[in-house]
Amino acid sequence: MQYNSEDSLPKKKWYKKWWGILIIIWLMLLLVLLAAMVFYILDMAKKIKSGELPSQQISQTLETGTKYNAEGINNYWLGSSEPKLTIVEFADFNCPRCKNTYSTIREISLNYKDDVKIIFRDYPVIASSSLNLALAARCAGEQGKFWEMHDKLFQNQGKFNSDNMAEISTLAQKAGVENSKFETCFNTQKYLKNIKKDYSDAENLEITGTPTWFFNGYKLAGEIPREVFTQIIDNLLKQ
Repeated sequence: MQYNSEDSLPKKKWYKKWWGILIIIWLMLLLVLLAAMVFYILDMAKKIKSGELPSQQISQTLETGTKYNAEGINNYWLGSSEPKLTIVEFADFNCPRCKNTYSTIREISLNYKDDVKIIFRDYPVIASSSLNLALAARCAGEQGKFWEMHDKLFQNQGKFNSDNMAEISTLAQKAGVENSKFETCFNTQKYLKNIKKDYSDAENLEITGTPTWFFNGYKLAGEIPREVFTQIIDNLLKQ
């Protein structure tokens, strides 16, 4: 009787073979690397929001990223007509994080009026009424009151019915707007085309939320604390 040793020995599982062990080690290293990257990204976002991340590091990160043409045309702006630094904000008047930043923007426009230009662009995505608010701001702008309406909309965020024309008109009057001209502009959606252009550009720029900022074309998403914001500007102006 012949004895076949190969038939009698149990076959090794794939993960016990040398190549199986190498695959397992490679997969474990890959998972560790991915986990480290996720942790790093989340930690960076947390530090930016809290102001813990050094502004110099943010400035350097901005200038090593992709540069975009985000300025657009026919948008309202503050500051210098010949700036050393142009900041573009894509925002939604229903956005709480945008509300937290609007006063910082106003301060920057005054403190850096000779060096910085700040451009406001619409990305109405938070709620169905966001489009109404964007239209209201532009119709106020037709009467030279865009920034007054901009401030009123953020100051009163959640305090009025943004789907109600009468309440929007009341707020516009408080911003110094003449009512009948404003309502004609609003009801005809006179500046809808401009808002759609901003929205389309935001999609092409791969913006996923508000606020999103562009510092001389370099993108930074999320709410930026006042102190960090001014430090970023100071760092960029020195370069």
